[in-house]
Amino acid sequence: MATSTAARVPAPADSPGRGAAPVRRSTPLRRRRSIAAWGFAAPFVLLFLVFTAWPVISSLLMSVTDIKSRDLQNPFNVNFVGLDNFATVLADPLFWQAARNTGYFVVVGVPVVMFVSLMVALALNTGITRLSGFFRVGYFMPVVTSIVAVAVVWRFLLKDDNGIINVVLGWFGIDGPNWLGDPNWSMPAMILMAVWRSMGTLIVIFLAGLQGVPASLHEAAALDGANAVQRLRLITVPIMRPTLLFGAVLTGIGYLQLFEEPLVMTNGGGPLNSTLSVSLYIYRQFGFGNYGIASAMSYLLFLAIVLLTLLQFRLLTERDPRPRRKARQTTEREGSAR
Repeated sequence: MATSTAARVPAPADSPGRGAAPVRRSTPLRRRRSIAAWGFAAPFVLLFLVFTAWPVISSLLMSVTDIKSRDLQNPFNVNFVGLDNFATVLADPLFWQAARNTGYFVVVGVPVVMFVSLMVALALNTGITRLSGFFRVGYFMPVVTSIVAVAVVWRFLLKDDNGIINVVLGWFGIDGPNWLGDPNWSMPAMILMAVWRSMGTLIVIFLAGLQGVPASLHEAAALDGANAVQRLRLITVPIMRPTLLFGAVLTGIGYLQLFEEPLVMTNGGGPLNSTLSVSLYIYRQFGFGNYGIASAMSYLLFLAIVLLTLLQFRLLTERDPRPRRKARQTTEREGSAR
């Protein structure tokens, strides 16, 4: 009855509905505030458009054209070729070799650096040594050191005749390989150096994540008889899952863009292109003036980064069905009560 009465009463034409947002009239003060806000944001927006958005868009446009370096003088000679550049790249055996090298570097390097960094972070967090602060700084030093300087130093460390690593291996009766001259050992040498250089960042991230693990849980588990490995597997790792996911995504994206290490240590590709990465191959194509081919490779690498990130989210995101099952049961009970 009340509903029918309310239906006969016409609503005022200038009054907002019950669920509608209130109408905000423009006033001189609000206009001045809006102009001031855009004035503060304008430098960032301008820099983003010029140095981020435009390169991405221009690279996409170049990937569907036959643009060469000579066409920069006369852009009217550029022709639209559609997806021909992508087909050319996918039919290039050297591109697939670069993709395999990059994939090998990511598949082996990311788990190794994650595991080593987590173990070092656990050791530093437990304070097993009085020099924890010194080691935290020491492990982070390679991150802020020039990659070129680091690569040059590692070239001397990995020399086959009088390199320090082979000299140390010789003390134990091991004949060290020709790290940078053997196609079978050149990529492991890249991984060894990359792990040493990038573990500092992960250690800092993992140390921050370990601060969020309640000590009371470890104490309760220890009272129940859990050993250190069980506490790590059942308490520390599940709580640090978001931190591990962040570290894996960050490292995976960085490793897919492998560039400086093979360029400096193996003169841009190593023996038989055994250290040629996709980023290095893109650099070569730009050097040859094949801008369309290089842009197509760049977008294929972008697609690989997106797929790897989604895979890491899939593997490391918590997949506990209990919350969904509980929410579904609650919804069913509410539906039955109605």
